[in-house]
Amino acid sequence: MSSRVSATKSKKTMPQEIELKFIVNPDALDALRNTLHTLEGEHSDPRQLLNIYYETADNTLRRHDMGLRIRGVDGRYEMTMKIAGRITGGLHQRPEYNVDLSAPELDLALLPADVWPEDIVPAVLQTELKPLFSTDFTREKWVVTHRGSRVELALDLGEVKAGELSEPLCELELELLEGETAAVLELAQQLVAQPGLRQGSLSKAARGYHLAQGNVAREIQPLGVLHVMPKATVEQGLEGALEMALAHWQYHEELWLRGSKAAKGSVVNAVGLVRHALALFGGIVPRKASAHLRELLMAYEALLAQKGKAEDLAFSPESSQAKLALTEWLVNRRWQTFVDEKGSVKLAGSFKRFADTHLSRHAAELRNTFQRPLGDSYGDQLPRLARETDSIRLLAGVYDDAVTLPWLENWQGLRHAITTRQQVEIEHYRNEAISQAPFWLHSGK
Repeated sequence: MSSRVSATKSKKTMPQEIELKFIVNPDALDALRNTLHTLEGEHSDPRQLLNIYYETADNTLRRHDMGLRIRGVDGRYEMTMKIAGRITGGLHQRPEYNVDLSAPELDLALLPADVWPEDIVPAVLQTELKPLFSTDFTREKWVVTHRGSRVELALDLGEVKAGELSEPLCELELELLEGETAAVLELAQQLVAQPGLRQGSLSKAARGYHLAQGNVAREIQPLGVLHVMPKATVEQGLEGALEMALAHWQYHEELWLRGSKAAKGSVVNAVGLVRHALALFGGIVPRKASAHLRELLMAYEALLAQKGKAEDLAFSPESSQAKLALTEWLVNRRWQTFVDEKGSVKLAGSFKRFADTHLSRHAAELRNTFQRPLGDSYGDQLPRLARETDSIRLLAGVYDDAVTLPWLENWQGLRHAITTRQQVEIEHYRNEAISQAPFWLHSGK
């Protein structure tokens, strides 16, 4: 939740900004406006906003996951500092501090001292900061009350610009002004029932930084392994697995919409990874806890199987509803109400121990399935191969990549060979994969 204070007043604790961001298909703008006008609340006509973002030559703020801007509107100015937080899907939860200014000039002394990391001296930083990029857009607002909470819906139309490079902005932000985060998510669920919205994790600032760095083409990223903090719990492993899948989904959806046809395959794999993660932890979290989420995922997978345009599929209600449901399931930890006391103890247990046990099980399933040549039946085993290798990806990160990635690459090679029907390659990778020694403990060997 964001807050504004006077330039002479500071607080010891920084307010929390909670926003949910959607990219809007320009073709759906009229329909979206009509829907927003049906909501009971206060409407504000469009106003022009100019935001200038600042950075040092060596990206000091970016390296600390901080963002600094000055916003100007109707002759009034405001300096905003955003600090590292958490982004789940398109839901941004991060500390934010706002200070009113009398002129569009930085004055870092107005921010409280506890904003800054120990290695940053504000007075020195101010001499090094320069304008890096800007966002110039109109903002039309609706402030509504939903279930006792006040939510601001802001429709932004304009562009982000860095030097000669620019990118259009067409997005809707839902910001919690007062109340519970659940209100933002519930209101969003109403909006995504119609096509034209796409939950976006890239902020205006993130897009501005990318332009400022030359707008280098984003590349397809291979699906790696899940890495968790040392001594992570099983519940933290569950959260990390789903967040990894969601991030992979959103990143490649962006590439797909920008013209990379190959990125669609990564979107398909990411959606599958969500289901496989739910199955992996299914021995603790009952299936009924994720029944609705899995239904939405399967509906979108069915849509993806069709040969539609990227724009139609990514902005479809099926896509938005599935992604939003996953975000809500994560943010509100929906599984907790379905887990009994014994399950709660297991969720609080060691993820490392959980990983060791399940690595053995999933590897055994792979070896048993592919122990012998399958002739013309390899294609029938692709779903099983995807499920088991995805499960291992979500467990293997408790070990070093140097041993886990080569082990996984052989199974991935087999998957690719089966998909492309390369019989000689199939047998090569099958033999290599089943003969690999375990890299985990308690393997039974």
